[in-house]
Amino acid sequence: MSKKTELPFRLDTQLTEVMRLRVQSLQQRSQKRQEGERLLQPNEAVYRLDFSQQSLRFSHWTVQLAQPGRLTVTATSQLWTPDLTHLMTRQLLEPAGVFWRELGDASDAPVHSYEADTAEFGERIAELAKVRKVMYFLFAFAEGCSPETVDCSITFTADS
Repeated sequence: MSKKTELPFRLDTQLTEVMRLRVQSLQQRSQKRQEGERLLQPNEAVYRLDFSQQSLRFSHWTVQLAQPGRLTVTATSQLWTPDLTHLMTRQLLEPAGVFWRELGDASDAPVHSYEADTAEFGERIAELAKVRKVMYFLFAFAEGCSPETVDCSITFTADS
């Protein structure tokens, strides 16, 4: 018997702030980032996904954008430990999930995405869930999109 499990992405305000302080610290000291280090951009925030179980199969994304804009979701690999190391570019997974709503779209119209990429992305997250209890993601907000206008979750089927 399998059941659907919807996992919401949650803003990690503490980790986002730590990463913003890293950028600010480098700027104040006129230092450069480490080779390969990925610094948080002003339009980005760190989100997390907590897995209550490890044996999951990707089902679908649920992304709601309250207004026109673009959301790019990039996963970090299982190697990044945000409390101990800086985020390195090589730890970002491809493909990213790109979702958008265009000006003139009906409010009940589905959000646009690159379906093949988002399906592959969801499958990669399910694979990493086998060895992770938590995964971290960079959400990049553009073209009118902001954390307040986005609701994002991912649904898996779980074998019980």
